[in-house]
Amino acid sequence: MPDLELATLLTDAHCQPGKHAGGKATVTGLTWDSRLVRPGYLYVALSGLNHNGNDFIDDAIKRGAVAIISELPPHAHVAVPMIQVPDGREALAALACSFFNHPSRVLRTIGVTGTNGKTTVAFMVRRILELSGLRTGLLSTVHYEMGDRTIPATRTTPEAPAIASMMAQMVKEGCQAAVMEVSSHALVQKRTQGIEFDASIFTNLTPEHLDYHGSMDAYFAAKRTLFQQTFESGKMGAAIINIDDRWGEQLAYEPEMNGARLTYGVHPDADVRASDVQMSVRGSRFHVSTPWGECDVILKLLGRFNISNALAAIAACGRLGVSPDVAAQALGGLESVPGRLEEVRVSQPYQVFVDYAHTADALANVLPALREISSGRLILVFGCGGDRDRSKRAVMGRVAAELSDFSFITSDNPRDEDPAVIVDEIREGFVGSENYEIVLDRHDAIASALEMADVGDIVLIAGKGHETFQEVRKQTIPFDDRRVIKSILGVD
Repeated sequence: MPDLELATLLTDAHCQPGKHAGGKATVTGLTWDSRLVRPGYLYVALSGLNHNGNDFIDDAIKRGAVAIISELPPHAHVAVPMIQVPDGREALAALACSFFNHPSRVLRTIGVTGTNGKTTVAFMVRRILELSGLRTGLLSTVHYEMGDRTIPATRTTPEAPAIASMMAQMVKEGCQAAVMEVSSHALVQKRTQGIEFDASIFTNLTPEHLDYHGSMDAYFAAKRTLFQQTFESGKMGAAIINIDDRWGEQLAYEPEMNGARLTYGVHPDADVRASDVQMSVRGSRFHVSTPWGECDVILKLLGRFNISNALAAIAACGRLGVSPDVAAQALGGLESVPGRLEEVRVSQPYQVFVDYAHTADALANVLPALREISSGRLILVFGCGGDRDRSKRAVMGRVAAELSDFSFITSDNPRDEDPAVIVDEIREGFVGSENYEIVLDRHDAIASALEMADVGDIVLIAGKGHETFQEVRKQTIPFDDRRVIKSILGVD
């Protein structure tokens, strides 16, 4: 991006320069992390959970920062212009959009939020838009795509400067559209502030991240801000809402949604509605009615929940002008989504699937989907992440006890917690059941499940999906469930 004069950047981002602005300074980049500051950068000091960015102002200046943005008033000892703002995160997002010349205004931009299904919906939307002729960028939990460039994802929704930078790269690479997953953390932390959405999708809401949000009402309120942002942008985008979900139904019929709402589901009142649903071991077939016409969809992805995901994608793309027939053709060619009920096939006489399911609701959707196609036992390997919502652990244990024939409880990403403590809390959900075994080492747990499996059985390795690592005591250790399965089954 071209360098910008500080005063110009501040004005465009609606950050009032004030007397300390030093408007002739040239800005070559911006960041919230003092370690990433380079000569010419604008440093935005944020107050976080563990650190206060204001403590690193001197470090940022030593590294070449030409100005500081902070919620604190200017300090006399600060040698560069220091601009006070009421909300540092809001300012960071606005400055990022301005510095990268507002790429979301150029792109047809679709946001996807909800507890489950975000990644699958994002991949579906991208596939439909690509088939319709729109080159489409992707910001997902799995990876980030900017034209021909793909990089691993560091988080579901990156910080504001990274979002704006990658969207600018999409524009440079000839993309005409972008689809991105939007997490509740990102919404609370205003990472997507200033992004102008043509459509935003609500998939569902089930208990998750309550350690961060505190309650389901607060979690819902976080998700809801995406739709407020969508309506308030210059595009006045649409809300694509799942009314088969009780939280989605509540959202859809709020007065603010009138005129901008497009609902989907099997619910008879849904604007984009599935009917004549037929499930099989190869996927599903269903009829779709939309405001733009009708189509029949043959979906290779397993599970009724993927019908809901497909309806979300059809609705969002229809809102952007893509015909139902094109959407059906695109979805019919989708073989899989990385780490989402992804089958690992070697030569074993049973089926093995890897899935990202790491909530009770996700397990409660995935396990019945596999039960429908199983002629034998359903064997599960799962755990829970450390330093995350502890309230879900016993609930996931209860779901596993009820819906699988046998479970191996193991480590997921224990982070700074003792894996034994985590599995003990999961085990509370198995009270009265003996259909489980604790195997703390994840490799050994997978090996035990594969050794137990016989002809017609299904083994589900849940929790990590596409991830290629484990987080243990502040270390990131290479670990890919799919590669481990193949290695155990004799394929390097």
